[in-house]
Amino acid sequence: MTCFPKLAFLLFYLIIVGECSKHKSSRRRRWTGAVETHKHGTLLSKKMVDATKTRKVKTDHLLRVDDHDFTMRPAFAGPAVPVGVDVQVESLDSISEVDMDFTMTLYLRHYWKDERLSFPSTTNKSMTFDGRLVKKIWVPDVFFVHSKRSFIHDTTTDNIMLRVYPDGHVLYSLRVTVTAACNMDFSRFPLDSQTCTLELESYAYTDEDLMLYWKSGNDSLSTDDKISLSQFLIQQFHTTSRLAFYSSTGWYNRLYINFTLRRHIFFFLLQTYFPATLMVMLSWVSFWIDRRAVPARVSLGITTVLTMSTIITGVNASMPRVSYIKAVDIYLWVSFVFVFLSVLEYAAVNYLTTVKDGKDRKLREKAKEQALPCSCGMSHTRTMMLDGTYSEADTNSLAGYTRAPIVTEDPPEKQERMVVHLSLDNEYTGTKKKRIRGFSIIQNTHTIDTYSRMIFPGAYIIFNLIYWCVYC
Repeated sequence: MTCFPKLAFLLFYLIIVGECSKHKSSRRRRWTGAVETHKHGTLLSKKMVDATKTRKVKTDHLLRVDDHDFTMRPAFAGPAVPVGVDVQVESLDSISEVDMDFTMTLYLRHYWKDERLSFPSTTNKSMTFDGRLVKKIWVPDVFFVHSKRSFIHDTTTDNIMLRVYPDGHVLYSLRVTVTAACNMDFSRFPLDSQTCTLELESYAYTDEDLMLYWKSGNDSLSTDDKISLSQFLIQQFHTTSRLAFYSSTGWYNRLYINFTLRRHIFFFLLQTYFPATLMVMLSWVSFWIDRRAVPARVSLGITTVLTMSTIITGVNASMPRVSYIKAVDIYLWVSFVFVFLSVLEYAAVNYLTTVKDGKDRKLREKAKEQALPCSCGMSHTRTMMLDGTYSEADTNSLAGYTRAPIVTEDPPEKQERMVVHLSLDNEYTGTKKKRIRGFSIIQNTHTIDTYSRMIFPGAYIIFNLIYWCVYC
């Protein structure tokens, strides 16, 4: 019984000592943590603060996009909003004669002021955004008149930039490729110049609501110095503007980008003009080939005609089906006519040769059958005595002379001699030459080829001089 109070007192003492030790260790940890926290705070205060990370105001709230109705234009129901435009042409991709259009890639920029987008700024610096903000604010509804296809580039993201200044001025830029119609005149093709126009206009807002204008006049249009085309030389880029009227909606401001193109002629000289000229010259070779070489002259003529037909077909296949005559058509068809006439020339020569050969054959047969005619009435007569050693065929070969039998004064029993009177009547021959002078070329087929050698090249050279003087 006396031991129990002692054990209880010892247990109570151990409990009190344990609690005191815990309290001391806790105070030591709190003091150590306070010292570390003080040191860490001192180090952080020495670092620079990043202002972009400490901004707590959202951009939309800064521009107050949610506080306004951006479906309406700036100064709604007030004066027209002036929207300046400038364009930088990046490339002129293609010109199509068949489709009568052109494709162009450009940077299109708009400038206007919207006070609803103004924001406070101490540095007066602008803020730049991408295309995601464009869908939340008002932008001009500019479109391309007479465009067939157009799209905004979207690699790797939409190529749209929006820059807002503190006073509410806005720069809106986008990169776009457009294919638009171009009314071309091919009456002088391929020695032609074409003027194409890209037209910009507001779709919904008339001139009372929106006023489009070139921001810097002619300097609003800039081009890359490296722009070039395979078939055209870019001569001029310039801008114009005027009002366009629609009977149902009213007047609209329209801006024009005009550019003049001149076609390179060297390609067509190699592909069209030189081959056509060579075919015409090749057809003249038949004038130096003997008229009796029928296969050679006929095959040469047919070959040149078919080649000219192929050239004409190839040129027209790459051109639109216009209802008027082009300059290249005139040259090719005149060349085709020259080639065709060379074929007809040989046909005429061959026909006249056949007719002449037939007449000569009949005359020879008739001369053999006829008797010797009388030589009376002939002046300036010469006689040639033929003895029996000359045959009748020898006497018939004396064309153009008169032949008559003359009996000498010798007795009949003596051998008869034949006298051939050779006479030339000057008056008769002169009358005959006058009568056949108009038909000498037709009767002499050699003369037709001789004259053709001079007439055909001379006429073609004159045609070329006139053609190139008119169209160049």
